[in-house]
Amino acid sequence: MAWNNDQVSELETKKISQIAERCLELEGDFVELGCYKGDTSLILASILEKSGKKLWIYDSFEGLPKKAQEDESAMGQEFKEGELFVTKREVKARFLRAGLKVPIIKKAWFQDLTQEDLPEKIAFAFLDGDFYESIRISLGLVWDRMVDEGIILIHDYDNPTLPGVALAVDEWMKDKNLKDERYQSLNIIKK
Repeated sequence: MAWNNDQVSELETKKISQIAERCLELEGDFVELGCYKGDTSLILASILEKSGKKLWIYDSFEGLPKKAQEDESAMGQEFKEGELFVTKREVKARFLRAGLKVPIIKKAWFQDLTQEDLPEKIAFAFLDGDFYESIRISLGLVWDRMVDEGIILIHDYDNPTLPGVALAVDEWMKDKNLKDERYQSLNIIKK
């Protein structure tokens, strides 16, 4: 599928695709927490098309939540509560227009999700929650379900307009013996 994403750069999209394709060899499904219009979701669905694996996407479909203190940045004034609003119906329609299987779509704020809302085993997770709490909660939700060698990609890690993302990841990784790698604004964590 061709790159068409206004939130994730073309180079990042290619990296996400390469890592997702490698994760096809692992047991488990793919998840995306924070899908906005579904641009990355469509790419992941096209990669999964013949694999038998499922794509699970989660979003409030109410736009951005309220910022926490950890998210405040003089550069990030444009990221306000309610921005980046899109409906679940619009995202579903994009899959139908693309001729792709509609994924499992859960409308919820991340703090309202439970382990029962996620697949039992996760091979690949793309976290694009933009803010501190969203990323902190997302990491907590997916980590115990990640299979060995599974990969978590966190978008906006190196984005000065969204400082809460890096703070949440750094705090979460502090007590763990994990290595991460960075690619543009992506943080890549392998289990």
